[in-house]
Amino acid sequence: MIGRIVGTLVEKTPPELLVDVSGVGYEISASMTTIYDLPQLGDQVTLFTHFLVKEDSQTLYGFIDKSERALFRVLIKVNGIGPKMALAILSSMSSEELVANVQDSDVTALTKIPGVGKKTAERLIIELRDKLGQAAKNDLFSAPTVLRQVQADPRQEAEAALISLGYKPQEAAKAIASIPMDSASSEEVIKAALQGMLRK
Repeated sequence: MIGRIVGTLVEKTPPELLVDVSGVGYEISASMTTIYDLPQLGDQVTLFTHFLVKEDSQTLYGFIDKSERALFRVLIKVNGIGPKMALAILSSMSSEELVANVQDSDVTALTKIPGVGKKTAERLIIELRDKLGQAAKNDLFSAPTVLRQVQADPRQEAEAALISLGYKPQEAAKAIASIPMDSASSEEVIKAALQGMLRK
């Protein structure tokens, strides 16, 4: 089991990362929450990881802190919630917002996450209410604030990231087109687009 990666952040193409560890490049999948908090390319980064092995693939998932990894591990145990959807959920709302929506049985808020329909949202609420409620009491999912990074080519990277999270290309393009692009980074554009779509 690979529990942590410490190395140089070489590439950042949401939701994929490449981290160099002593000359070996690790390809890592991450949520937008983690990507928002990464340092600049070329800087050292520490990611807490979850290594998932299937018959036809091996995937390493990276998280900025243990609390997000813990929430990811809780989510993938829910029937019908795979790693990709778990990353979409973590990318669409903060841990605190997810806990609150589950505790409030807010089906509407959860169905705004790409790939989450009414039945899936109801299942999330039923299966996660007790687990997330106890975790919230223990402050398990409270994450520290880390300095954000600015990236080049924000429009293209933002659109690709939204599509990878489950949004249709037309939805992604429309959401990004409504956001001022002046000096915003791709992470800021993605965050604003997600917030805009979740408010609809």
